[in-house]
Amino acid sequence: MKILLVEDDKITANMLTQALNAHNYTVNTAADGETGLQLAQLYDYDLILLDVMIPKLDGISLCRELRARGSQKPILLLTALDSSKDRVQGLEAGADDYVAKPFNLPELLARIRALLRRGKATLSSTNLTWEKLQVNLDTTEVTYGDKLLHLTPKEYNLLELFLRNPRRIFSRSAMLDRVWSAGEFPQEEAVTAHIKGLRQKLKAAGMTVDLIETVYGLGYRLKSLPEEVESKTIEPETPQLPDGRNSFSGASNPPIEKLNSDSKRAKVMAVVADIRAKLAANFAEKVEIFEQAIDNLKTGTLESELRQEAQAQAHKLVGSLGTLGLSEGSEIAREIEQLLQAEKISEPGIAQRLEVSFKLLKQIFDRPPAAPAESAIAVPPNSRLLVIDDDTFVSSRIKIEASASGFQVELANSPQAARNAISQQPPDAILLDLSFPETKENGMAFLAEIRHLKPEIPVMVFSGHNQLSERIEVARLGASGFLHKSIPPADILRAVAQALDRASPAEAKVMVVDDDVHLLASLQVILQPWGFQLITLAEPEKFWEVLETTCPDLLILDVEMPGYSGIELCLAVRNDLRWSKLPVLFLTAHSESEIVRQMFVAGADDYANKPIVEPELIARILNRLERTQLRHKLAQRAANKPD
Repeated sequence: MKILLVEDDKITANMLTQALNAHNYTVNTAADGETGLQLAQLYDYDLILLDVMIPKLDGISLCRELRARGSQKPILLLTALDSSKDRVQGLEAGADDYVAKPFNLPELLARIRALLRRGKATLSSTNLTWEKLQVNLDTTEVTYGDKLLHLTPKEYNLLELFLRNPRRIFSRSAMLDRVWSAGEFPQEEAVTAHIKGLRQKLKAAGMTVDLIETVYGLGYRLKSLPEEVESKTIEPETPQLPDGRNSFSGASNPPIEKLNSDSKRAKVMAVVADIRAKLAANFAEKVEIFEQAIDNLKTGTLESELRQEAQAQAHKLVGSLGTLGLSEGSEIAREIEQLLQAEKISEPGIAQRLEVSFKLLKQIFDRPPAAPAESAIAVPPNSRLLVIDDDTFVSSRIKIEASASGFQVELANSPQAARNAISQQPPDAILLDLSFPETKENGMAFLAEIRHLKPEIPVMVFSGHNQLSERIEVARLGASGFLHKSIPPADILRAVAQALDRASPAEAKVMVVDDDVHLLASLQVILQPWGFQLITLAEPEKFWEVLETTCPDLLILDVEMPGYSGIELCLAVRNDLRWSKLPVLFLTAHSESEIVRQMFVAGADDYANKPIVEPELIARILNRLERTQLRHKLAQRAANKPD
């Protein structure tokens, strides 16, 4: 995304540029309005961030001029003028949003993201449509067919929010932030009530399909139209060879998914042998690039373009050789890739090291393939795996191997294709490469996006790089594992299967004690779709009886309750040897350090704040259950260990 920043204060401009660059935005700056106008006409920006008090042409005049010339780009005004009159003047000039100085940087970034998410289509149109539903943004009229709908302001704003953000999931707390003003303090049930009212009015107008889809455990989103789902559904692809041809030679060969279990492995190995032969032929075409790069390096004439091309080819070979079980060749290709880095290419002796590595790499293709070691991969029935990688050779090879292991595999060659696949039908697991040179998307940012939107889906990262810093960043972002591309596909899939096994709650029993019956009902909706067996209790005095009767795997306690507090109940649990190791998680509206200290002194394992952030609560519960399962496995292993 490209942003034009028009700001004459150098300190503010530098700070904003650094912050936006850190969030992967490309920023051009202008110190006056005339320069800003020229840049806006010369380049295609996704958003314009505009100070009002700037020299030569003030921000309001610049905004008005851009709109008069037909520009529909989002404009966000940034100024120290914060009176109602100033805001009205800015918005009437054509600005989309207005932020006052001194500003809160996270809020400003959130507003920028919100404007960018609207997209070019919605900014250039005064109507939002879905099936026969139309919303006129100029008149705020809503019609379905020829019927005019009379919506409350909140219902209208909710409807507009969904139509402007198709496929995006909004939690109830997020909708409260977007639709309700800062002076209002409703509970999250208000969102549910208004959505219910909106659904009823749409149904009364003749709409037979529910426009708003409930995503259990996460929130609500705009439902895809039936024809959109049909046109966007990703059809299972027959694995392709690097040259684009079907990897099954001959029309009589059925897809791998159709083969019976006895012949499946033999067919897979035949396809792998075919792919290996094609890779060898493809490598022969790359030999000239490597040899030319080495020769030019020796004579001091190696140009940057040729170096980058040779480095890119070496990077592709890292994954390709690894997927064929040629781990030694994968490591040699990785060494070549590293030697071709710009900061290393001028070091003494690099040409000789490259030449030796290249000769070893050529020898790899002359060796006969080793017979693969077969071992069963325990995959839950009908498990769906999404492989996100722009290297079609590697992803196709993984798909071939997966077909013999029980996975249902979909391939996405770009982050956008992956977003479409996830929104249409979320997979059970994701295998993600972090490198997308064609799109220039940041792999780490995309990983963070997936973990934020779909925290319940385990994501395994597999990469041609092997730096410790990258492994640490991947772990910090919450990935389920980091795999190097040099390992065979069977081992990659085995690791994915293990991640799926760890992510499964295995029908865990969760007991919740809270005197708020509305919160208990909400937790039923949030937790049950995850496979949890939920036991709710609104009367703390019956706690011990229910605890011993149900034997839960995890306990969730409110802090403040009539009769007995959650802290007192936790102390009683920890004082009994039978329950001393039961995971205990607190729900509290308190953030005072003393209350938090009391919870942990009483024996809490973790706590989550009210109002509940649903993905966070799920993640904390799964984390506690996983640790308990691991502790049990270690205890069983120790008990079975021979004396």
